[in-house]
Amino acid sequence: MKTTVKLLMVLMLLVNIACNYNKKLSHNNLAEHATEEGHWSYAGETAPIHWAEIEKNSDCNGNHQSPINIIHSDVDSVRINNDLKILYTPTTLLSEVENNGHSIQFDFEPGDSINYKGKSFFLKQIHFHEPSEHRINGITYPIEMHLVHVSKKGEIAVLGVLGEEGKESQLFEFFESFLPLENGAVKDIHQKIDLSSLLLEDKHYYSYGGSLTTPPCSENVNWIVFKEPMVLSVEEVLKLKSNMPLNNYRNEQPLNGRIVNYHY
Repeated sequence: MKTTVKLLMVLMLLVNIACNYNKKLSHNNLAEHATEEGHWSYAGETAPIHWAEIEKNSDCNGNHQSPINIIHSDVDSVRINNDLKILYTPTTLLSEVENNGHSIQFDFEPGDSINYKGKSFFLKQIHFHEPSEHRINGITYPIEMHLVHVSKKGEIAVLGVLGEEGKESQLFEFFESFLPLENGAVKDIHQKIDLSSLLLEDKHYYSYGGSLTTPPCSENVNWIVFKEPMVLSVEEVLKLKSNMPLNNYRNEQPLNGRIVNYHY
């Protein structure tokens, strides 16, 4: 009888060990799967340096990636012509603002557009990176604003506007009036905005062919990075920063023989 009880106890112990092992194995498999399917971020094992590994179907390991460090002495200078026309109006409506976990993004209803090299690109959204993703002569700015435009054929043109700290910006006061916004939250706006205060048509700019600076890092982007920065207050920079992941920027990408033009 005692022998039978001992055998039963041993069998129960072995079953318990096997169950725990299977649970552990199952957990490890799930963790491995989660790593394989893991969503990108700006820190840890899903930081920009790992994007090409975790975003399997992306272009993040391509040869024409963004952002870049623009060395002014290495660019090709060309006179400003009619390549870029800013067609912003004071009646364009902001649709909504979202904290998507990567940045604060403002989405637009149809209205504003640009004409670049004879093609029309329509303003879809504005988002922010801190500090800046693009650098000029190695200088990193406190913030960078991306105005993302898309053509009817799906081609992309992004205006990159660097920001430096100084006096208060009324435009940023308007943007930040809808903050704070928790991660994942969306807020309806449906208010008019006039982006002409950016005075982009008066600024010199660099242009080059690159990619989205977030996965899938698609390499069909016409980049226009303005040389003269916008000015906003320290408080405005800090308020945006407090609503976004720390250091939500991608590291500098190699130029790989691409030509950067400077329009002056």
